[in-house]
Amino acid sequence: MSCLPSVNPATGEVVGEVPITPADDVQAAVDRARAAQPAWDALGLDGRAEVLKRAAPIFTDRVEAHAELMTREQGKPLKESTAEARGLGSGLEREVDEIVEALRPDVMESGGYRSTVYHDPLGVVGAITPWNFPMSMPNWLVIPSLIAGNTVVLKPSEETPLCGQAYADALNEVLPEGVLTVVHGADDQGKALVQSDVDMIAFTGSREVGKHIMREASGTLKRVVLELGGKDPMIVLEDADLAKAAKFAAFNSFRNCGQVCVSTERIFVMDSVADDFEAALTDLASAMTVGNGLEGADVGPMVNAGQRDHVLRQVDAAVADGAKVLVGHEGHRDNFVTPTVLSGVTSQMDIGSSETFGPVACVTRVADADEAVTLANDTVFGLGAVVFGGANERTEGVARRLTAGMIGINRSAGGVPGTPWVGARESGFGYHKSKDGHRQFTQTRVLTQEAR
Repeated sequence: MSCLPSVNPATGEVVGEVPITPADDVQAAVDRARAAQPAWDALGLDGRAEVLKRAAPIFTDRVEAHAELMTREQGKPLKESTAEARGLGSGLEREVDEIVEALRPDVMESGGYRSTVYHDPLGVVGAITPWNFPMSMPNWLVIPSLIAGNTVVLKPSEETPLCGQAYADALNEVLPEGVLTVVHGADDQGKALVQSDVDMIAFTGSREVGKHIMREASGTLKRVVLELGGKDPMIVLEDADLAKAAKFAAFNSFRNCGQVCVSTERIFVMDSVADDFEAALTDLASAMTVGNGLEGADVGPMVNAGQRDHVLRQVDAAVADGAKVLVGHEGHRDNFVTPTVLSGVTSQMDIGSSETFGPVACVTRVADADEAVTLANDTVFGLGAVVFGGANERTEGVARRLTAGMIGINRSAGGVPGTPWVGARESGFGYHKSKDGHRQFTQTRVLTQEAR
């Protein structure tokens, strides 16, 4: 049997390997999941919740091991991996309870009749997950699928197969056999899963792959939920707290080496405060250390050489077209890219319009808020956006004019617990979290009868 090796992007060493699932065997995995689904569904909503809550202490006991594995396999600093691993256990019971409440039947009465709205399982969900959050992203797709009564066939990224397997192994200690199955591989296995007779594809990844999945799923009208990429803007108004704005820009441009779907990739700053903002951001970027995530570095490596080369090509092209390097653009080695701040970036540059997914902060000076909003909305993407300004109606008004699905004011884009994680335009189809997000993993059915 062929095996898929996993390589540490910081050292080039092989971390481990997993057996590749032959593409021709993917449908058989789906068949096994379908055979297991009726018994899993029969446990009922509360019964399934009880089973899944038993996994919380398992994840909690393995925080250190899971965090180290994530850093070795994906590259992010250990402090970031630890936060991701810790959330799997500490947040599981709350997440399960939220999903259970979202999926309980709704009852309505009118004219002597009662309608009950049920949220039933679809059947088998195929989950295809990315490498940048190699355990939390599977969790986002698997847990609501399972609580709803579906069984799941999970294909983790070929870049982080060990993390995907470790996540599934923890759940499978409490799940009945066949409820959660893992298939390993790259494009061939992903295509086979999409082309199989699963009832739904839940995917997190690139816009291009998401479009391919939609085309393939259209043949049988499979349900799809797609969380795709972004080119998130940040607007800095004249009355913003510049120190706070620069700190956020540095954090959100460089965390996980910029490999985050809601990374800040375009920064539009009022010309009147641009000098001070750029100076503060440059100082923060200059102070960041780059290196092996297991050794305390602030910024780890890119996940692979291909992603590194993409980022460096964009930076080189931008500089050739007139962008000014404030810090970075040198000292790169192996898969490590130095945090870079560019000024004078325009939307005509590739780095100003296409997703970068790397540790680059791109600053554009603007004359006023109208220009900032126009440029921020000049994109096919629409995942997140942020506005930094005074705590007043003007700042909120600027935020309301942005076309992203999630907008933060003086903070990150994501909402409080219970709100959806949602993209607009080509950044997503369907969404996660919240009552309506959890219900996307179900089939709605309405039963109407005489009221008693």
